[in-house]
Amino acid sequence: MKRLFFVFAFIIPLVIHAQTLKTDVLVIGSGDAAYTASFQSFKSGVKTILLTQKEQLDLDKITATHKVFYQDFLKRETENANSLNIAKPKPDRKKPLKVTVDSTLLLNVINNTPYTEIKRSGNGWEIKLAKDKTIKARILVLADNPDKLMGALKIASLNPASSSTLNYTENIYRTTVTSVASAGASFLSLYSLLIPDEENLLYIDKDQFEIGRAAGATAAYAAFFNTKTSLSNLKSIQGELLAYKHALMPFEDIKPVDSNWLAIQKVGVTGIIKAEIKQKKAYFNPEELVTYDEIKQPIKDYYYKAQIWFDDHQHIPINLENTISLVCYVGNKSVEATKAELQKRWNKNYKFSSKYDLKKVLTRREFAVIINEYLKPFDVVNIDKTGRVIR
Repeated sequence: MKRLFFVFAFIIPLVIHAQTLKTDVLVIGSGDAAYTASFQSFKSGVKTILLTQKEQLDLDKITATHKVFYQDFLKRETENANSLNIAKPKPDRKKPLKVTVDSTLLLNVINNTPYTEIKRSGNGWEIKLAKDKTIKARILVLADNPDKLMGALKIASLNPASSSTLNYTENIYRTTVTSVASAGASFLSLYSLLIPDEENLLYIDKDQFEIGRAAGATAAYAAFFNTKTSLSNLKSIQGELLAYKHALMPFEDIKPVDSNWLAIQKVGVTGIIKAEIKQKKAYFNPEELVTYDEIKQPIKDYYYKAQIWFDDHQHIPINLENTISLVCYVGNKSVEATKAELQKRWNKNYKFSSKYDLKKVLTRREFAVIINEYLKPFDVVNIDKTGRVIR
């Protein structure tokens, strides 16, 4: 199990027989965003229908960047569905860490099928297709022309979720649900994805590959926990996306294959170590040495006890010994036990290339891994909608 509302599923092509199809999440669209949203939604454990408005995507016509994703998508779409004959228990919503595969949790794809009407149906949605066929969905992700939707909602305009440029003068980056590499050092805040006064609706640009993943995870969260999109839990959605190796922070120099990728992403979201913004790209600079001045205030912002430690340790080098002292004081841990633990894990678990040395000034990579391991600021410290730390 990875995080909170994870289950895995199989994909089968959908042939419409019933008059009314019911699903947790309906994704409408034919571009990059629609495919990634639907794929992430079903991977996150809810029944999903993708309603495309054109023929199935031609792999020869897409960019190399997206080809790996689509190859995986189309391979799974044609997998044998024999597992549907196996009786499996339904997910236990009260104990989400122990959910199991439910044979009804499938991604169904309806290709090249226009819809004639879209409207609210209770807290969900009703979409009418040709020949008196209907889809009822709890959550709608629209990655297509919104004209019919705007008419149904009686609104004059509807803007797709938009990304923001990484800017450390504000804390909103802590609410990120995806990095947007196509826009440089940019990210999407969860609260830019949610639409005020419009529950259970997400509207995204059809070409935004990264935003599609965030929309899929957010829709799946609301469906799985039977809640409204406005009540989305930021940390749960962030954790879900990280578990699938989807970056939250747009670090140009830290890739998912990096053995410390997860720790750096988590610490990066907190802002305890900040990226360098250069030529509209964000660089974590993992091998540069960490400095006292850059980490002092951010750690104090996260932990009351850190204020006392920094008052007692003025302008010291951030070497391994002092970092152990910091995490042990703030986290109420044994210094000797922590030293022994780190020495054992240094090269074997953390894959650091350096030698374990208490007097060694740490790199930003090493410091991020230790802070993530022993203080867990991303996991245990809550923030509000503006990214402000709640203590």
